[in-house]
Amino acid sequence: MPPKPILIRVHPDDNVAIVANEDGLPAGAICPGGLTLRDHIPQGHKVALREIPEGASITRYGATIGYAARPIAAGSWVQESLVILPKPPVMASLPIATRLPAPLPPLEGYAFQGFRNADGTVGTKNVLGISTSVQCVAGVVDFVVARIKAELLPRYPNVDDVIGLNHSYGCGVAIDAPAAIVPIRTLRNLALNPNLGGALMVIGLGCEKLQPERLLPDGAAGADFPILRLQDERFQGFGEMVSAIMEMAEKRLRELDRRRRETCPASDLVVGLQCGGSDAFSGVTANPAVGFAADLLVRAGATVMFSEVTEVRDAIHLLTPRAADEEVGRALIREMQWYDQYLERGGADRSANTTPGNKTGGLANIVEKALGSVVKSGSTPIVDVLSPGEKVRRKGLVFAATPASDFICGTLQLASGITLQVFTTGRGTPYGLAMAPVVKVATRSALSRRWHDLIDVDAGQIATGAATIEQVGWEIFHLILEVSSGRKKTWADQWGLQNALTLFNPGPVT
Repeated sequence: MPPKPILIRVHPDDNVAIVANEDGLPAGAICPGGLTLRDHIPQGHKVALREIPEGASITRYGATIGYAARPIAAGSWVQESLVILPKPPVMASLPIATRLPAPLPPLEGYAFQGFRNADGTVGTKNVLGISTSVQCVAGVVDFVVARIKAELLPRYPNVDDVIGLNHSYGCGVAIDAPAAIVPIRTLRNLALNPNLGGALMVIGLGCEKLQPERLLPDGAAGADFPILRLQDERFQGFGEMVSAIMEMAEKRLRELDRRRRETCPASDLVVGLQCGGSDAFSGVTANPAVGFAADLLVRAGATVMFSEVTEVRDAIHLLTPRAADEEVGRALIREMQWYDQYLERGGADRSANTTPGNKTGGLANIVEKALGSVVKSGSTPIVDVLSPGEKVRRKGLVFAATPASDFICGTLQLASGITLQVFTTGRGTPYGLAMAPVVKVATRSALSRRWHDLIDVDAGQIATGAATIEQVGWEIFHLILEVSSGRKKTWADQWGLQNALTLFNPGPVT
């Protein structure tokens, strides 16, 4: 017996719906309401619910995602080639702080077991991070980190890990160009992430443009945060360099090993949100559930950070009304305009964001992707906007401007201070961060089953009616507390899956 057709229509005004059946639906299938499919339609792809004339709006999420390139008959597959990309929202006419959400009731009584730092921040891990000022030293740092893990770390059971903060920056760049502030403050703030416990140490070469002192916190001295340069003439060979780094690291390990988890209110959490390998279910299952969890976190007093400028730009008209005030709204527009100009200088347009995998998963263009992406921000006011690499300043919902690249976004969110990330995916990715746990949420149950030892939460249940957005949202919220307390490991952490830090450098390379 053929499966019962399941179509998901998000908004009453939508003239398209997506097919939820895992194997898609064949031509001739009769859907609820009597609609007969004219084509085979793959899972996640759109079907026209009624005739759409040439040039008419194609509507999903109650918004125009494009215009029909030719007449589309009811029951037809609305393929990407039939969808003409609409113009982006005009910045000058955006409403600002005009639709502030009503305050949600506080959520009290939730806590986690975290590592409290001297500056008041709280980590979810206890990690020794070794900062580097230039790519030249990365090989040495990797060598030493392996030695530290094998020889020193077993002596310090309260330290979770040792990582090298390696990167491709530091020399061969216009270090004083205005845009250089982005990678420099990113590197400085990465070392200050709460999960590193303030035990900063810096390895440099000596001749690089980015001198190690520039990575120290403002007003700090090398006496407080030790710096080691490999070109120092006291080193007679590689062995002495390694010994000196290990001696410095062991002092830091002793400090970190004295730390213990303690009960901290949920308001001390800083949680980042990100998409990767999105599909047409992202805005229906995983992202709404994450948005519900984001609201719970904000209600508990925590900080929640969402990002990815190119996946916000085409839905910016939905966000500026939620700005807490005029200043926040103007800051949102500023970041969108800066990125528009950045793409224009590079000869790219906004349609370049949508990947082949996104399209295979049913997303026609960046507009449809953006409308589904912003749902994970939940419903609370946006209280602040961070430029790339800036440290978080306020509790509540924050927009941290980053590119949409998973690796660059993750790096910048770590610099801004996240201590855990929630990552939604429809196509699947083994992405992970060494510095902070990554909770992986699947948009589809088929992916969750197939990647049973990589996916932490199955939000695909929402599509079939087996669970509600609220139920999965609560599941994500409770899992965040468990992972932040060290009582449960994400799959990425269990397998040790960690992507390299990737800086955003909009400045010139010389």
